[in-house]
Amino acid sequence: MTRMTSSARPLLNRRLAEFGTTIFAEMSALALSTGAINLGQGFPDTDGPEEVREAAVRALRDGLGNQYPPGPGVPELRTAIAAHQQRRYGLSCDPDTEVLVTAGATEAIAASLLALVEPGDEVIALEPYYDSYAACIAMAGGRRVPVTLRPHGGGFRLDLDELRDAVTDRTRLLLINTPHNPTGTVLTRAELAVIAELAVERDLLVVTDEVYEHLVFDDAEHVPLATFPGMRERTVTIGSAGKTFSFTGWKVGWVTGTQELVTAVRTAKQYLTYVSAGPFQYAVAEALRLPDSYFDGFRADLRRKRDLLGDGLRTAGFEVYQPQGTYFITTDITPFGEKDAHRFCRALPERCGVVAIPNSVFYDDPAAGRSQVRFAFCKRDDVLHEAAARLRRLAS
Repeated sequence: MTRMTSSARPLLNRRLAEFGTTIFAEMSALALSTGAINLGQGFPDTDGPEEVREAAVRALRDGLGNQYPPGPGVPELRTAIAAHQQRRYGLSCDPDTEVLVTAGATEAIAASLLALVEPGDEVIALEPYYDSYAACIAMAGGRRVPVTLRPHGGGFRLDLDELRDAVTDRTRLLLINTPHNPTGTVLTRAELAVIAELAVERDLLVVTDEVYEHLVFDDAEHVPLATFPGMRERTVTIGSAGKTFSFTGWKVGWVTGTQELVTAVRTAKQYLTYVSAGPFQYAVAEALRLPDSYFDGFRADLRRKRDLLGDGLRTAGFEVYQPQGTYFITTDITPFGEKDAHRFCRALPERCGVVAIPNSVFYDDPAAGRSQVRFAFCKRDDVLHEAAARLRRLAS
């Protein structure tokens, strides 16, 4: 028998009242029901390196990680993460006290914000933003303050004056994402230097989401914010194996920072998943030790896929904003006489047999991205060719 309640109070915590089913679940379900090509959710349609997959199988068979792993993560992975940060960026981390393994970057973001933000604190986030940012800020009781990346010169740019003006006496934390999802923007060394100076000047904490660190194209470079003067002691850096090694289902992410910051994040994280992905942690430790040729080849392959889909989108009639990083392309639908990206994306599977994501859901003010649509290009070449052919129907 179901017990009824007389309370008029909603069941859902009011901090989450504005959030429903994620757009990714909605559009992926639409792809499944229509048989459309799913260029919406950002996951590869092929697995990563065979030697990494075999490392996971070997760990399972050898009984490594089949029981609860250590709360901070297995020592082998924490050591590999610290070595990666040192080798790639010259960042020194103590694997025992300054590295924390998480259930993907999403948990790392949640744990960081729950640990560092109190009710009433303001958190500045670059919009459009990954949708979990808004939900995690809300769960922490913080107030979201967006600073918008705007179309400029065929891409998107951050207005540093707007960022500075957004900081108030209530600002606790900057939430920075570079390479940036969904726009593909890679913040330059000069832009990051200004952000670092602002954080030091106003004594702000920074959480920086760098999961696409190995996916930067052309002349762009990824520079961790923690490498700038005064930033290591105030920056929580988030990384992930899913985007770099194409095993997104393993959900292995990590946090690096000072012992004080990592301890704070671990305190919140231990009451979320506690631990996860035991055998996969050993495999990711091996993956991080792959030679530079793997990372270079992976980046080159994704750059080629970017160009393949980008050319197809331009031929179909979209305005294309060329991404400098990630595996997403943002487009504008106004050349078709369309203005409502959500309506456009709902109709696209029937019109063309392709699913995409409306960027408007990544903005506090949906009007700011009302005509923007995001496509993922981390798919097989034959899938991208077929998607481009189907989208050409729009041109006619």
